[in-house]
Amino acid sequence: MKSDKKIVLLAGKGDSTNIIYHALAKDFNIARVIIEDGVDTKSFLKRRVKNLGYNKVLGQILFKVLVDKPLSVISKGRVKAILQHAGLVNTPIPEDIILRVNSVNEEATIEALINLEPDVVVVNGTRIISKAVLNSINAKFINMHAGITPLYRGVHGGYWALAEGDLKNCGVTVHFVDSGIDTGTILYQTCITPEKDDNFTTYPVLQLAAGIPFLKKAINDVLKDQVKLITPPEGKSGLWYHPTFSSYIWQWIRRGVK
Repeated sequence: MKSDKKIVLLAGKGDSTNIIYHALAKDFNIARVIIEDGVDTKSFLKRRVKNLGYNKVLGQILFKVLVDKPLSVISKGRVKAILQHAGLVNTPIPEDIILRVNSVNEEATIEALINLEPDVVVVNGTRIISKAVLNSINAKFINMHAGITPLYRGVHGGYWALAEGDLKNCGVTVHFVDSGIDTGTILYQTCITPEKDDNFTTYPVLQLAAGIPFLKKAINDVLKDQVKLITPPEGKSGLWYHPTFSSYIWQWIRRGVK
């Protein structure tokens, strides 16, 4: 039986948002899906160059074109198998439940949240959420991060854990959202064990499949006021970015991480 509490999904575009929506909709009342357009490519690259430098960003672009896109094509069968095994689907979200905004941090988002009065806001794939949005309503914001925090914050936490030879910390974290980058207090963590035919494009799907049951538990914990926080694993907090073409090839040669 579905909970009568209201859930809002605050998300970016993409398959992961579709997958999470359909998984949650089985058990919860999804009142609205607020989807942001995201940062335009020019602005994104300009900011990335400022933070990382031209050479690294060029290497990331080469990785995207020469590795990531081809892997996405050849891995479609594996992705389908993972989703089927986990009982997940990535079909589009019904358009009548979607509110589209330019940015998750714009006034339209705040107005929608205030009007909807959700009990929980689930976050997926957005830019960093401002304090103004987080403080606009009396509800917890929960995110499922593709990495074990605080060791693997940022992006591609599963891949980077494998590249570092840190299999025990290749996994997913469900946490409360604050105004930092994957720095919120931890609700659940679980690990994945990739198979030999998995690679950079399938690790996130494995993480979704492993993490969604814990995301559901976290939502229920909040709704029932039974939250128990997890002590973060020991180790240095790290913020990770997209690999470059050369770093990816090196990790493939060094550790066989695809």
